[in-house]
Amino acid sequence: MKKFNYVITDSIGIHARPAGQLVKLVKDLEAAVTIETEGKTADLKKLMAVMSLGVKNAAAVTITAEGTDEELAIERLEEYFNANL
Repeated sequence: MKKFNYVITDSIGIHARPAGQLVKLVKDLEAAVTIETEGKTADLKKLMAVMSLGVKNAAAVTITAEGTDEELAIERLEEYFNANL
């Protein structure tokens, strides 16, 4: 299992566009990928689940990937979070 922590710096948080991009980043991977914040967890392959978290600016999130391509998943997501969120 691989994971990383991140604090959202985007002023709007994870709204529809970045949520959709996150889902696209991991959709083709075999690893189970989740996002957790404030005690709530969502599957990063499901757009509505990610949107339902309501992640705002300054929220701490933990991204976890578990499976055969977990390193690739974490690499993609860390790069995306650092560049966009």
